[in-house]
Amino acid sequence: MSEWSVTEPRKLSFDDPVTALQVRIVNGTVNVVGTDEGSARLEVSEIDGPPLLVTQKDGTLTVAYEDLPWRGFLKWLDRKGWRRSAVVSLTVPVGTNVEVGVVGASAVVSGTEGRTEVKGVTGDTTLVRLSGPVRADTVSGNVEAQAVTGDLRFNSVSGDLTVVEGSGPSVRADSVSGSMIVDLNPGGRPTEVHLVNVSGEIAIRLPHPADARVEANTASGTVSSAFEDLRVRGQWGAKQITGQLGAGNGKLKATTVSGSIALLRRPPAEDEPWDAEPEDAPQAPTDKKVL
Repeated sequence: MSEWSVTEPRKLSFDDPVTALQVRIVNGTVNVVGTDEGSARLEVSEIDGPPLLVTQKDGTLTVAYEDLPWRGFLKWLDRKGWRRSAVVSLTVPVGTNVEVGVVGASAVVSGTEGRTEVKGVTGDTTLVRLSGPVRADTVSGNVEAQAVTGDLRFNSVSGDLTVVEGSGPSVRADSVSGSMIVDLNPGGRPTEVHLVNVSGEIAIRLPHPADARVEANTASGTVSSAFEDLRVRGQWGAKQITGQLGAGNGKLKATTVSGSIALLRRPPAEDEPWDAEPEDAPQAPTDKKVL
């Protein structure tokens, strides 16, 4: 095993193979990039507080605080321990399995093909062009997934989920009050989308032509649909959107207690990315069904 204690800005290169990466920091930033190069590199450009312990053993590269374990990470609420920060950038082989844990820090993971798991207490996470399975668990941090082609799992208390150009086999998300905005990539494979929320809003934009079996339910929220082929039921209280679009190869299921649900249609041709996030409950165009 090789080990380094990083107390000041420093760069390290690792000649031994790296197949797994584990990063755990408090405050600051983590940036992980996949590369076709066979070796891994680390740059700690800023550090304040206790040292970061860097270890390499049996193909696993770890960059973490010694007192911040992965097990029970989301319950680490030692406020005195939050008085630290680091800015960490890593380049790893594209097939590396990545685990990132952040408390009050932002994280970006891009261009990898292995399994990715992110845990965050606070701080936003951005996931870009990941082709392996992805799991993100947060307390209040937001997650944005761009052009992710692997299975995506998301769990949060109050963090928001935004999926842009999603084309993976499945998107599954659970939240209490965070909003969920899912934009599915046109021309992608049939996708299974399963979203569960309590009070947060849900907006799903389907490609043209759409191809999915749809079931959306809310106990007391509003619903809106941009698709005339779907049935919208319920005038007071519980409301439901059901039906089939196209051949029905994909599956879309959304459930909320008091949050709103909007099913939006992507235009047949579009050059600009979808970046309009609703400030309030998502609304469909005024000439569409709204209850």
